[in-house]
Amino acid sequence: MNHSSTLSRGAATTALLSLAIGSFGIGMTEFVAMGLLPDIAQDLLPDLWASSPEEAIGRAGLLISLYALGVVIGAPTIAGLVARFPRHRVMIGLALALTFFNALTVVLPSFELVGASRLLAGLPHGAYFGIGALVAADVLGPGRRAQGAAFILTGLTIANVVGVPLGTYLGQNYGWRTAFLVVTVVFAVATLCIALFVPEHAGDPGRGMLSEFGVFRVGQVWLTLGIGAIGFGGFFAVYSYVSPLVTEVAGSPEWAVPIVLVLVGIGMTVGNLLGGYLADRDLQRTLVVGMALLVGILVLLALLAPNIILLGLLATAVGAVSAMLSPAIQTRLMDVAGDNQSIAAALNHSALNIGNSLGAFLGGVVIAAGWGFTAPTWIGAALASVGLGITLLAFRMQRRSVLV
Repeated sequence: MNHSSTLSRGAATTALLSLAIGSFGIGMTEFVAMGLLPDIAQDLLPDLWASSPEEAIGRAGLLISLYALGVVIGAPTIAGLVARFPRHRVMIGLALALTFFNALTVVLPSFELVGASRLLAGLPHGAYFGIGALVAADVLGPGRRAQGAAFILTGLTIANVVGVPLGTYLGQNYGWRTAFLVVTVVFAVATLCIALFVPEHAGDPGRGMLSEFGVFRVGQVWLTLGIGAIGFGGFFAVYSYVSPLVTEVAGSPEWAVPIVLVLVGIGMTVGNLLGGYLADRDLQRTLVVGMALLVGILVLLALLAPNIILLGLLATAVGAVSAMLSPAIQTRLMDVAGDNQSIAAALNHSALNIGNSLGAFLGGVVIAAGWGFTAPTWIGAALASVGLGITLLAFRMQRRSVLV
């Protein structure tokens, strides 16, 4: 039995805030490494750093890709396995796993072992957001699914305003592992709050791994995943290498990096809430216009990045438009997935983290190849252009199937 819909307003808010603490931790653990790549590279790859800092930073970017790969693997697998279990208990288990795996990142000594811990830390990510979005949608009631998804994502976007810049500052001044120690504490608090304040929420006893995986037979699901996986890669190609973009391209001091990260986080927070509102009203327009805007802004950023003021403004816009797309993609997946809601809600984060891995990987490749620190931004614009093309194709095919 689900008790979420009968909660008082205060109890519902407390439940949602408890879930958002965990998403705040996920935002920190996913993104804080991006502002600390030089510090991580210098510590874990000292020999390579001594011979080629650029190549060391590009290699350290693999840690971002490994985390994203964990999300891609874990989101559908875990969501499919746990669909039949009570969702509040599943959320407690996921929060505990996030606490433990991030603690490993704090203590493991070598680049290879830290890479393994990042892969493991990514496994619960998608299921946490996906199942949390279902709980939030039930709490908020019918007609507000996108806003429910956006509420859970709010913790992630606020992490980019507060947690990531704070973690970057701590990591630069007290060692990069300090940032992940803070992340571990956040997840421990989230685990406690979820156990205390998230109400009983039944799973679907009739759903199993094989039935949930039926979602992959739906063509529109694949197209929607493509929008997130390739289009969102445009954002991550830039965000993964914010630190060298600020210091090397714009010629600003290292302390400017957290400031730019704050601006991106503010953009993401505003864009996420706006995206939930817009997607509940016109999902198609939100996706098409949002992807087109992302292409244009990334091109401008590539051209104007040497000016730190314009870089900050355009980075804010990139964050806002990218976050605006996320609840829209989440809702689109739930629309086209039929009965496979648990896995559909989680697959959004698989798609976005394929984008994370793809953007970080390609950005690292062009930097390591000596094309400069602006090159990832051009890669981002190209990926977003492909994402726009997939978006237009998906809706065109949908209209054609309706007419037939």
